Amino acid sequence: MKNQLEEELRLQTGGTQQELVERVQVTRQTIISVERGRFSPSLVLAFRFARQSEAAIEDLFLHSRTEDAIE
Repeated sequence: MKNQLEEELRLQTGGTQQELVERVQVTRQTIISVERGRFSPSLVLAFRFARQSEAAIEDLFLHSRTEDAIE
């Protein structure tokens, strides 16, 4: 799953990873993993990120139909 977390939540607001850690109450490693696309957040965590950016979850996390395919 691709995401706009770094662009939407940190770079546009001028925030650091550490500030985001404190606002959404996760580890810095979690922020790094989500930003790099190595970890898909739970629905609860996705809502926390969305609230912090005042954006819809769909604007932060981009899911393609090809990801729905079962191999």
